[in-house]
Amino acid sequence: MHLGVIVLTDGEVNLHQQLISAIEHQKRSTVTVLSCLLSVQDSVGYIPSEAIDIIANKMDTTINDVWGVASFYTNFRFTPPKSSTIEICWGPTCHLLGATKILETTQNELDLETEGDSEKGNITLKYNTCLGACAQAPVININHNIIGSMTPEKIPQILSKFLEDN
Repeated sequence: MHLGVIVLTDGEVNLHQQLISAIEHQKRSTVTVLSCLLSVQDSVGYIPSEAIDIIANKMDTTINDVWGVASFYTNFRFTPPKSSTIEICWGPTCHLLGATKILETTQNELDLETEGDSEKGNITLKYNTCLGACAQAPVININHNIIGSMTPEKIPQILSKFLEDN
């Protein structure tokens, strides 16, 4: 019988260490499957399949239970995000003040039919139910920077900066 040896690349070792650190160093005293998933996504930007195994072991549960929680919430992603993320606020105030046209313009500029990863400029487009900046509505969020008083006409110019940088 031959037992295989698993060899990890430096990148895989670093990811594994980052996942362990994210799970082990949560700030709250109550640790749950959900809090572990949130911590991992905050740390690496998505939920790698390896994280599911680590969380299942940590929480003394099955990988099916962890996948059940992870797949229930639409905000979790299971592939690495692109280098820039644009979120269109879809809250009631933004919606009433023109978010639909802003979303349509953004999708057209990025050659997308819905939210997702654009091949144009290495950008991920997401919808957000509320960015919490209603006084500046309508708003978008680019890489954690809120831009308020948004109009569809401003989108091409804003995106051009990110398309050039990527």
